[in-house]
Amino acid sequence: ERKAIVTKKISDIRRGIRMNMSDDDNWEKFIENFNMVYDNFMKELTARYPDLKKNDLKLCAYLRMGLSSKEMASLLNTSVRSIETARYRLRRKLNLDQGDNLMKALREQGAKIAAQGKVGLVLSCASDWYVRTLSQHKAELEQWYVVPYIDFPLLDEITQKERFYAICEEIGVPYPKTWVYDCSDTKAKIPVKQFRYPLIAKPSNSARYHYANIPNQKKIYTIERPEELTKLFSDLQASPYDKELIVQDLIPGADDGLRTITCFSDKDGNVRVWSTGRVLLEDHVPTAIGNPVCIMLDRNDEIAAQAAKFLKHVGYRGFSNFDVKYDPRDNSYRFFEINTRPGRNTIYMQIGGANIVKLIVDEFVLARPTETRVACDEGLFTVVPKKVVKKTVKDEQARDKALALYAQGRAMNPSFYKADTLAHNMWARIQYLNQIRKFKRWVWDVEKARG
Repeated sequence: ERKAIVTKKISDIRRGIRMNMSDDDNWEKFIENFNMVYDNFMKELTARYPDLKKNDLKLCAYLRMGLSSKEMASLLNTSVRSIETARYRLRRKLNLDQGDNLMKALREQGAKIAAQGKVGLVLSCASDWYVRTLSQHKAELEQWYVVPYIDFPLLDEITQKERFYAICEEIGVPYPKTWVYDCSDTKAKIPVKQFRYPLIAKPSNSARYHYANIPNQKKIYTIERPEELTKLFSDLQASPYDKELIVQDLIPGADDGLRTITCFSDKDGNVRVWSTGRVLLEDHVPTAIGNPVCIMLDRNDEIAAQAAKFLKHVGYRGFSNFDVKYDPRDNSYRFFEINTRPGRNTIYMQIGGANIVKLIVDEFVLARPTETRVACDEGLFTVVPKKVVKKTVKDEQARDKALALYAQGRAMNPSFYKADTLAHNMWARIQYLNQIRKFKRWVWDVEKARG
């Protein structure tokens, strides 16, 4: 009984934190509750860094609670870029450098592991930037760790979209018709009148583009008129971004025309395990467009053959993921890009029947051969409530099948994990339900306005 009372008290305090975290009038109450739950975190932080402003402290609180930039952006109704800019400024105030701190921590931990006569395993990373850092320092890290990522020259080449498309052209993998323009050439002009609109425009280098800081910055642009393309290119030329702008033919079709494939390849570049899915829904927030939020397992041997051809050609080892879209004009599947790390949606391979951690350990640690297999058992990867699927997916057959998978317990959200802390699971639930608000704003209200 006493344990139940204590648990209820902690739950009440956490609820107070949630209710007051964005309310300036209840800031003092927020601080009080936060210090109770997180061992005087705010008290110690303000003592060490007395010049931090209220917004800095709020950001520190969100970070202490384990929230991602996307989760913070959703809660504060702002862009991911705004959150990451705030995080960058906070690191400077705290005299922290992201890359240096990551490598410092890995070196220190590596020394401890080596002192015990062991070897570590860098298992996974949640961002492209971290993977680039690990790949760049792979030779150094391998004295302490197994690093299951490709060497940096290959990573750097195939993640540049213009090089990715050049390889696709060379080996006959379908991709959208593409034009490339150099943003570092301030005198260059795009012949905007030669295109048929609408079309797609996106930066070739997402890491460099992150710091472009142009008006209305988006991950991907749907260009409706020539003057929109002219302005975008001019804005990029005037920004710090010095790589290429990719202009592409717009492949017709809604979210459910998107496909995804995740592969695991051996040291010879042969795909040993693959899993394909149909993307029923993607994120429609401008800064996150293209991120799948609901994937239904759906075996597709044609996509798998094309992906295997690409990976064998470049000599890829480990996990890879491709974004693909069905083109109803010629019944082809067109490849958009490659992702060189496991991500949030890699869990759909696990749903499909493959143990994704065992694949890494067997290949990179134990040097065991991996049996070739297809991991496409029925299932659904989802980070949105059933209501969103029911109201948004247009294909009636796909929608009904997805809803049936929810009912059968075959829908999995990787953010929900019982072993995580109560705070994490609380915020995972908030983020999950917040998808309803996001889809209302960016999809349902837009569709309603269009009539």
